[in-house]
Amino acid sequence: MRKPSRALSEGSDDLRPEYRFDYSKARPNPYAARLKGKAVAVVLDAEVAVAFPTSQSVNTALRAVMVARRSKRRPGAASRRSNNKLQLRSARAKKPRR
Repeated sequence: MRKPSRALSEGSDDLRPEYRFDYSKARPNPYAARLKGKAVAVVLDAEVAVAFPTSQSVNTALRAVMVARRSKRRPGAASRRSNNKLQLRSARAKKPRR
């Protein structure tokens, strides 16, 4: 079995000098307010990321799925919902007002 090198075991708690960050010089992101509520991050599985390498390709595919779902809906489903609303409105209209 190999022994760990001395350099790693001695300073394992400290970062290398190039990775040390001076938090006193940090500033808030001036553009964060513009992105609030607009940006969404989604993690893709590796095989999906291979098939869709760019965000544009993912969005195109998802929009196609949305269109296909709309066209697959039952033809009478939307009309029944609107008929129910019309029936409720007409029932309310028939009630005598005080």
